[in-house]
Amino acid sequence: MDRGWGFLIGLLGAVWLLSSGHGEQQPPETAAQRCFCQVSGYLDDCTCDVETIDRFNNYRLFPRLQKLLESDYFRYYKVNLKRPCPFWNDISQCGRRDCAVKPCQSDEVPDGIKSASYKYSEEANNLIEECEQAERLGAVDESLSEETQKAVLQWTKHDDSSDNFCEADDIQSPDAEYVDLLLNPERYTGYKGPDAWKIWNVIYEENCFKPQTIKRPLNPLASGQENTFYSWLEGLCVEKRAFYRLISGLHASINVHLSARYLLQETWLEKKWGHNITEFQQRFDGILTEGEGPRRLKNLYFLYLIELRALSKVLPFFERPDFQLFTGNKIQDEENKMLLLEILHEIKSFPLHFDENSFFAGDKKEAHKLKEDFRLHFRNISRIMDCVGCFKCRLWGKLQTQGLGTALKILFSEKLIANMPESGPSYEFHLTRQEIVSLFNAFGRISTSVKELENFRNLLQSIH
Repeated sequence: MDRGWGFLIGLLGAVWLLSSGHGEQQPPETAAQRCFCQVSGYLDDCTCDVETIDRFNNYRLFPRLQKLLESDYFRYYKVNLKRPCPFWNDISQCGRRDCAVKPCQSDEVPDGIKSASYKYSEEANNLIEECEQAERLGAVDESLSEETQKAVLQWTKHDDSSDNFCEADDIQSPDAEYVDLLLNPERYTGYKGPDAWKIWNVIYEENCFKPQTIKRPLNPLASGQENTFYSWLEGLCVEKRAFYRLISGLHASINVHLSARYLLQETWLEKKWGHNITEFQQRFDGILTEGEGPRRLKNLYFLYLIELRALSKVLPFFERPDFQLFTGNKIQDEENKMLLLEILHEIKSFPLHFDENSFFAGDKKEAHKLKEDFRLHFRNISRIMDCVGCFKCRLWGKLQTQGLGTALKILFSEKLIANMPESGPSYEFHLTRQEIVSLFNAFGRISTSVKELENFRNLLQSIH
């Protein structure tokens, strides 16, 4: 009996010690948990989970993709940064040095890239200068072969096609210049405040199928309408909900880049760039963003899956023998095509691809109208990029919207891709060099964001 009482008293004492704080305490929540605790498991509208994406991207895909993007074919991008804003005139140009873009001198760009801005079959490479001259004159040179004349007209028709989700730059304009993306990296430039907020506000408020009465969380005009916003979002059809999540994911990806390549220190000798933990927390911490930050990160993973799926579907276009990553360096071009195909086959093997078959799958008339609205809204966003006051931000904004627009074009061209001829010109489905470079660099940015999230998780583990 005494032994039983002794055991009971001891047990009660242990309970008292734990409840009074003298026993083992639960460790306080870390900054990593506040940013990432909700960024796990399955994604909405998908059968894939965050952890599968992390493993696939960070260890199987990211290193090879970075190597590809450092090659000459993918590092040079032609862009017109002088196009006027089509929506308002009061653009405040960023005067900071880090906002500037250094264009390439003519002799810095490989001749093969300069002469082959558009087309990539072997025949077209041989006749490219004549073709481009014919396009600039608005007519087809009768001295070209009948097949090449037909190809020029078909390509011109393609470039103006209603299947395009972006309003592309006129790269024949005297204002269009080649930019070396490796020498003009996306990073924090100091461009922020009302001007930057205005760009994103117009994108969200006027182009995401959102009524004016519904305010986004953290919008200064929202006044605590988070529940209203998300109940509205969940009530949308899957296509419109996906549109919002793509834009939010792109916004999140850009913010990850800015936080990961932040100007930490500047002296007259050098600048030090690196991870700014505070900046990352301000954008993604669950408490500091009132629960919005983790949602943004999940939308980043959703964007990753959409572009990954597009790359898996476009593999047949790049497998065709006629296709070249043409720079003029034959050995390098062949090696880069092999690396490109290795990457695309790796992507094809991803086990949990997004299923886009639910998109625009209802009544044919309504589905066609919805797809057209979807396309026009995204084209409008691509035009807004010409209103960005920071030229480096404008460069990467234009490239990434064109890359996402190209991915959407691929997703909705499945039958055209399946019907491509094994050799010779592909009239029904074609990608220009601009689309190819933007597609892979845009996905490279998202892939980098996912990799950087792993770095931020580790950096935030010891911070409370």
